[in-house]
Amino acid sequence: MIPIRDQIVTRRVPVVNYLLIALNIIVFLFMWLAGPAQEALVFQLALIPANFQDGVDVGDVTDIFTSMFMLAGFAHIAGNMLYLWIFGDNVEDRLGPVRYLAFYLTGGVVASLAHLITNPGSQIPTVGASGAIAAVLGAYLVLFPQSRIVTFIPLGFFMRLAVVPAVLVLGFWFVMQLFSGLMALGGPDVGGVAFWAHIGGFVAGVVMAKLLSPGRSPENVMNW
Repeated sequence: MIPIRDQIVTRRVPVVNYLLIALNIIVFLFMWLAGPAQEALVFQLALIPANFQDGVDVGDVTDIFTSMFMLAGFAHIAGNMLYLWIFGDNVEDRLGPVRYLAFYLTGGVVASLAHLITNPGSQIPTVGASGAIAAVLGAYLVLFPQSRIVTFIPLGFFMRLAVVPAVLVLGFWFVMQLFSGLMALGGPDVGGVAFWAHIGGFVAGVVMAKLLSPGRSPENVMNW
């Protein structure tokens, strides 16, 4: 299932969410234009779990944050930014811009810690905004449980658009991450998707949304 848009109308311009999307795109373009130097930049700025085994220095902590804004390939950035565009504006609208920024960065940190714990000896650089965005998805599920998502559903040759409850779309996404993460435990260190970063980020988003969100107010909903 590929979400296209949701039905929650925001009450204010999601400035922070727009800036996060812009920053991710700018960093991606910078890395892409770096050409042959891109690999060196990845090893210098990405999160590498093995670096944390001999103690933590300022550079290691900085890598946690820089890795959040580095994406690998056009499909990676397109998928990440689509989810952030659809769900991030509503979470920012509910939390407010300052708390949303703190929430986003904290979600990314927790996601990175989840990856470090489950892959402590990995020497493979890890990049991506997926952990922080997973926190946004978890928060959206808590804050807007009644929302419905216009979703593209490809089933072989059968493809259609359907309006699907957010609980189903995001619940299915989380179950897939959890299943894949459990299957990857104890496997060879071959890289790929950091499923436990997604899981950690999503759980962090659920918890923080419950702690940070003000009293629930009626949701602004568009009827399709």
